[in-house]
Amino acid sequence: MARTRRMRALAMLGALLTFAALLTGCSSGFAGLRLRIAAGNANGVYDKLAQTLATAWQSGLDIDRPEVLQTQGSPDNVNKVLAGAADVGFVAADVAADNYKQNPGLATLARIHDDYLHIVVRTDSEIRSVAQLRGKRIAIGSPASGVEYIASQLLKAAGLNGSVSTTTRGLDNSVKALLDGDVDAFFWSGGLPTPAIAERNDTRSLRLLDIADLMPKMQEINQVYGTASIPASTYNQTGPVTTLLVPNFLVVPRSMPDDVAEALVRGLFAARAELARANPAALSIDVHPGIETQPIPLHPGALRYYRSQKD
Repeated sequence: MARTRRMRALAMLGALLTFAALLTGCSSGFAGLRLRIAAGNANGVYDKLAQTLATAWQSGLDIDRPEVLQTQGSPDNVNKVLAGAADVGFVAADVAADNYKQNPGLATLARIHDDYLHIVVRTDSEIRSVAQLRGKRIAIGSPASGVEYIASQLLKAAGLNGSVSTTTRGLDNSVKALLDGDVDAFFWSGGLPTPAIAERNDTRSLRLLDIADLMPKMQEINQVYGTASIPASTYNQTGPVTTLLVPNFLVVPRSMPDDVAEALVRGLFAARAELARANPAALSIDVHPGIETQPIPLHPGALRYYRSQKD
């Protein structure tokens, strides 16, 4: 009888040890995984979202906290991913699409949020259209940034290449330069409202240019560009402004293992509340628009996640 009890006890112990081993195996499925996220400038939208996402992935995947790399912006981010210097990158869709044409080894995890092109002049300026920028001084964003990239595309569409004087400046510097008279206009691509613009426009000192006439040419240049309207109330304007919308993607190398890509997407959507607290741009992160990453294909692991949500 005693022997029987001992055998049952040993059997139960064995079962418990096996169960514990299974649990350990599940929780450490990504043990040793190290991730680098190419974000952007410190305290920018990409950086704030990347910092929050790194913490969420650390907890959700039970891995070391991913390293968030401060970069110059979208072109730098996609180059780092393609070169193997980053595993995930925040990239504007136009930059991503142009790079995908050259390197089909790029894939996406999700569409995350949209940015709106701002072309800003002083309220007292005589400039009323992009065409009137000819011969003017324009700040076109930080060097090698997504803003500089989209500015170059729009100036080309407007036939202004070589007809304007450009300088590369970050947003805060651009606003100051415009109000000080050092430039006649500046470009910015960001969410609504962009605080650095809204906070400096309490006295209606800034005005946005409408680019409805250029949108057909811009959409010929890149199919990812959409047309959007900035409501008058956003920046205390006299009326709504038609502008360009560009989505943002999370991109990864196509060589990333499928189970890793699937887990990253799952962690992204599980962290929506935290991401929205980090920056309001993340309020638009959702499964349904998340799959809209054309012309760049979703990573097979990401696609597996989205398909699982339809069950």
